[in-house]
Amino acid sequence: MSNPGESNDTPIVGKAQMIDALARGCKPPEAWRIGTEHEKFGFVRPETAAGRTPFSAPPYAPQGIEALLQTLGNDKASWEAIEDRGKLIGLKGQGREKGQSISLEPAGQFELSGGPLADLHGTWQEMTAHFETIRAPSAALGLGFAPLGFQPLWSRDQMPIMPKSRYAIMRRYMPLVGTLGLDMMTRTCTVQVNLDFGSEIDMVRKMRVSLALQPLATALFANSPFYEGKPNGFLSNRARIWTDTDNARSGMPECVFRPDFGFEAYVDWALDVPMYFVMRDGEIRDVAGASFRDWLDGRPAAELTGLTPTIGDFEDHLTTVFPDVRLKQFLEMRGADAGSQAMMVAQSALWVGLLYDEPTLMAAEALVREQPWSVYRALRADVPALAMDAPFPGTLRALAKRVVALAGQGLKARGLGEEKYLVPIGEIADGGPTQAERWLSLYNGPWNGDVRPIFEAAAV
Repeated sequence: MSNPGESNDTPIVGKAQMIDALARGCKPPEAWRIGTEHEKFGFVRPETAAGRTPFSAPPYAPQGIEALLQTLGNDKASWEAIEDRGKLIGLKGQGREKGQSISLEPAGQFELSGGPLADLHGTWQEMTAHFETIRAPSAALGLGFAPLGFQPLWSRDQMPIMPKSRYAIMRRYMPLVGTLGLDMMTRTCTVQVNLDFGSEIDMVRKMRVSLALQPLATALFANSPFYEGKPNGFLSNRARIWTDTDNARSGMPECVFRPDFGFEAYVDWALDVPMYFVMRDGEIRDVAGASFRDWLDGRPAAELTGLTPTIGDFEDHLTTVFPDVRLKQFLEMRGADAGSQAMMVAQSALWVGLLYDEPTLMAAEALVREQPWSVYRALRADVPALAMDAPFPGTLRALAKRVVALAGQGLKARGLGEEKYLVPIGEIADGGPTQAERWLSLYNGPWNGDVRPIFEAAAV
């Protein structure tokens, strides 16, 4: 979402402008970069709880998320404050942190949006530096952070709410369009990688391959087997949540697999997704449920009467659509649970390997075309519960082995020694347990049915 003063206020006079807003992302291969975003749950460390509930989610204030942001923000050479109605809600990187930002999800899930990096070694180093940066100030507040796909212990009502205007709109609107949207907001964490494309044709190829294979990624990175302290039959409960959050704006849009898919088709799809908000005079206005297309056609909802749609409005709207692969001026891979550092970098490695080497991309296209698109849509419904045991022609593990091998081929072609980051998912493809299955083994064994040790075990 644009920050106040940064939005493009050029009026929209035709669809070509919105198509161009996406097409401006086209870059030559030498300019392609890797941007990794990851979220994690805060928790109160039991040894320093001091009257607070051990392992509970930290509030915004006092002695919570706001204080952590303030401490990090004291380094003015590295961070600039981002505020919403006078409340500190994030940090924008400066100097050596330029290109990065720290933001908050609705219940205080702490997110780093990494900078555009040239290689996966930089991704590893950036993640390591971020964890080191937050470790000491978090400990001083009695807090820890654990990247897991779904909050393993606490109910939705026990989660805090961050003072971010956009989230107030979503909390009102989500229950109108799905049963699990509030859980998505408050109790899920993901990791995603943002990757570039060279042309419209290149975007289409990468979009189709990555969208078809996103359910496989969900299975490989499954890391959310608990619900309010107990197993609930899902290995990626985060992925289950997305099956009934708001299906008009999420999932696997059919337009991607049609012969005429391109920037214009994505614009048309996005225009038919109901709006959340518009920014005016530095304030967010609630227009949830309004039609962007009707607004453009001169039939605005009452809340939009008298307002002229701008390119900035459209760019903000693109941040409110949530397909498994999201198109902006880059592609966002959104199918994986947050997890260990090794697994989160492996997620970036998987997609860089598949999409950034031309011969590998061609081979990946041939691979996914072996099955009709309907098979991948069906797989998306099965992997939340079954992960790598989900039904797939010839077995999902066989597909995983081929895909991981292709990713290794693509990384090796880059000649940077990045293929080592695929090792954790190569082990899963070869029959090893997912992160979720490892946690269940501990829960049913040494933890004696107590889920609370997962916070310290997963802490970064």
